[in-house]
Amino acid sequence: MAPAEILSGKIVSAQVRERLKQQVVEMKEKFPGFRPGLAILQVGNRDDSNLYINMKLKAAAEIGISANHIKLPNTATEADVLKCIASLNGDPAVHGFIVQLPLDSDKPINTEKITNAVAPEKDVDGLSSINAGKLSRGDLGDCFIPCTPKGCMELIRQTGIQVAGKRAVVVGRSKIVGAPMHDLLLWNHATVTTCHSKTSTLAEEVGKADILVVAAGKAEMVKGEWIKPGAIVIDCGINHVPDSTKASGKRVVGDVAYSTAKEKASYITPVPGGVGPMTVAMLMQSTVESAQRFLEKFQPGKWNIQYNQLTLKMPVPSDIEISQSYIPKPIDQVAREVGLLPDEVELYGQTKAKVHLSALKRLKNQPDGKYIVVTGITPTPLGEGKSTTTVGLVQALGAHLHQNVFACVRQPSQGPTFGIKGGAAGGGYCQVIPMEEFNLHLTGDIHAITAANNLVAAAVDARMFHELTQTDQALYNRLVPSDSGVRKFSDIQIRRLQKLGINKTDPMALTKEEVTLFVRLDIDPGTITWQRVLDTNDRFLRKITIGQSLTEKGFSRTAQFDITVSSEIMAVLALSDGLDDMKKRLGRMVVASNKKGEPVTTDDLGVTGALAVLMKDAIKPNLMQTLEGTPVFVHAGPFANIAHGNSSVLADKIALKLVGKDGFVVTEAGFGADIGMEKFFNIKCRYSGLRPHVVVLVATVRALKMHGGGPTVTAGVPLPKEYMEEDLQLLAKGCSNLNKQIQNARMFGVPVVVAVNAFKTDTKAEMALVVQQAKEAGAFDAVVCTHWAEGGKGAVALAQAVQRASQTPSNFRFLYDVKLPVIDKIRIIAQQIYGARDIELLPEAQEKVALYTKQGFGNLPICMAKTHLSLSHDPEQKGAPTGFILPIRDIRASVGAGFLYPLVGTMSTMPGLPTRPCFYDIDLDPVSGAVNGLF
Repeated sequence: MAPAEILSGKIVSAQVRERLKQQVVEMKEKFPGFRPGLAILQVGNRDDSNLYINMKLKAAAEIGISANHIKLPNTATEADVLKCIASLNGDPAVHGFIVQLPLDSDKPINTEKITNAVAPEKDVDGLSSINAGKLSRGDLGDCFIPCTPKGCMELIRQTGIQVAGKRAVVVGRSKIVGAPMHDLLLWNHATVTTCHSKTSTLAEEVGKADILVVAAGKAEMVKGEWIKPGAIVIDCGINHVPDSTKASGKRVVGDVAYSTAKEKASYITPVPGGVGPMTVAMLMQSTVESAQRFLEKFQPGKWNIQYNQLTLKMPVPSDIEISQSYIPKPIDQVAREVGLLPDEVELYGQTKAKVHLSALKRLKNQPDGKYIVVTGITPTPLGEGKSTTTVGLVQALGAHLHQNVFACVRQPSQGPTFGIKGGAAGGGYCQVIPMEEFNLHLTGDIHAITAANNLVAAAVDARMFHELTQTDQALYNRLVPSDSGVRKFSDIQIRRLQKLGINKTDPMALTKEEVTLFVRLDIDPGTITWQRVLDTNDRFLRKITIGQSLTEKGFSRTAQFDITVSSEIMAVLALSDGLDDMKKRLGRMVVASNKKGEPVTTDDLGVTGALAVLMKDAIKPNLMQTLEGTPVFVHAGPFANIAHGNSSVLADKIALKLVGKDGFVVTEAGFGADIGMEKFFNIKCRYSGLRPHVVVLVATVRALKMHGGGPTVTAGVPLPKEYMEEDLQLLAKGCSNLNKQIQNARMFGVPVVVAVNAFKTDTKAEMALVVQQAKEAGAFDAVVCTHWAEGGKGAVALAQAVQRASQTPSNFRFLYDVKLPVIDKIRIIAQQIYGARDIELLPEAQEKVALYTKQGFGNLPICMAKTHLSLSHDPEQKGAPTGFILPIRDIRASVGAGFLYPLVGTMSTMPGLPTRPCFYDIDLDPVSGAVNGLF
């Protein structure tokens, strides 16, 4: 018969590499910025290992794989190696990971323990027990196969001969080649016999083989005459035998006697140049396959998410009864379902987690989803269900329409939870769960803000005290102390010197005048705007005197406590887009003016770095879920009057990447559209760079009746009969507020969908009238919703309307140019959003306009602080009043957050407790640990 055809590993491996190169190019085109990553961990410095690693690095570079060679010294211990493996296992940029064997260490290391420590999904060498086990039971699509057997199979496929039904013989039983080769042939439907050097009938068994794979490690052990005519022969051996004709005195041969075997085989691999080149090519192929699996699992696409089925009850039970009757999915499961990596998630128990900002960096090149903001008409004191509608909408989009969807909501203060309003997790069958976790401590973000805020307050008073009681030189000696005769400025002190125009870094080089400038902040006590905070409603802290102890030497002043969520640090958290940005904003916060009228900042106080440390965990969004199992980010909760009333920019940005281009992110803006929505557009979107696609405007029949002239609505008091009976005339009159708020939303160029939040007392005629009025006012659509009683099912029509609206053009635009004078920006908001004829600045406000413009803050956006109970400044004026003059009592600056906030009337920043607070009903079951009485 004709001599065997040569199976050249060089040729086949070159073809494989070219194919892989093209696959990597396609990956990069589909996922810009992405590269498959391979890590090679080496212990010691063996020459042969260095040679093999260089071959792998070269192949990776040629294909476009990002390869990283990590080299530990030969003094590395087993613990050192395991620590390095753990780090690489958690690195999302590493998709393939091999440990170069043998381990060249002078310390005892268990090789099997090391190979099994490699994460199975990254074990592209296929050496871990898990991958070996999967291969042995035939799970070929869910494991990695050792590179040499995988290369042998690729060479066998090159022959075009079917493996199924053939008799195969494997000579050798090592874990790296023989044993996996047996399994691979078996699960490709060959009848397989494994032999080894001790097999007594080896020649006889070899003679039966249609496919022969030899990996015994013995030079030319298999003779040519043993081979069955026409067999495929794959020789994995590399052996050195003496050869006086070679300069080295030796030559390389395989485990098969090549010269005689090629006369009987139909196909044969040479040595060298056969299986060897395939091993590296298969390592590269496994790395690319691992990267593809990674992209399928963790890149935005259609989520594989488990939704919870609701069992609806009538009448609807209390919120906490509903919340506690459903077992949330483990939060790490929710994280996996939405495409977050394990090392991007920091678990806080079973039901909540923080998400690292590295997720945003990983997903930065992915397209954003559709951005939806939920707002409302001017509400009654009872609220009109924006939070409930937000949750209902995401449950409908996710659990019922099977869209990728995230809710992004604010974290509530504990003040209202124990005061009169109760919690803010939604209600009925549309809640964030567990609602007691949501409404109480969550992950401690508000406590971090309290600590950071009060550190600033302490620093202000301490600095004034020390400046009043010490000379310039004494201050300098303490601010820049000598350590072993050496003085050194801290980084933040260098920044202060530069701000003062002192370009020196040697503490000994400052002149006496420069020392005075440096040590004296010279704060004017009458200009201090920074107050202490507490996350509890406590009316007796609204005005206090501090510094009454004898140790303060008579330096007392009048001050106050605010509730924590009113702190500027909360607004900074909500508007920051990363750690660096947050740190800069924290440093820019103005706490007072000096006696020259210049702003004094937290950076001047030297406290910026400490604030960043206190806030380093708070900046990570909190992951929770709804009753129906859709994901929720709960992050930041700034006031909606003296601040902008929206959840964090970071939560929105991460969510928009996770849902992918066809998904939805639904966020909520505080109070009515004239307040929360206007600030969402003009402040939050201005800083985030995000552009909304749809406004969902929540309206209720009862609120519209109030705007039509209905009786006063008071929290805790039964509704008057006008709200319980049909009255179309009263309702139609009140729709003026709905029409104005639709007009306000459309002013920003965004389509509006009205959600009519239905109550059991509403009649069909009343709801139909609201729908009709909304459409006539220019809403894209208006839909009656029953989600409070029915969960996502009751908001499906709303979700479908939002989907349709999101496909229409959004010509988003800001209401004003920030470069306009402060007064002009205030006037534009008052006239266009509120309906005012003009504005009137009281003397204090006029002074602040001049001061902030002089201080360089005139180009900040405007955050109006006014009542949420009317479009005007008067909470008693309902409907859509016009022609009024809007009085501006004062203007204050949140320079770190990045806005000026004019005060329209008096704003309480510390609520009080009512006669009967919510805490009367809140209790803990000492047996079950369950929280009772929250609502």
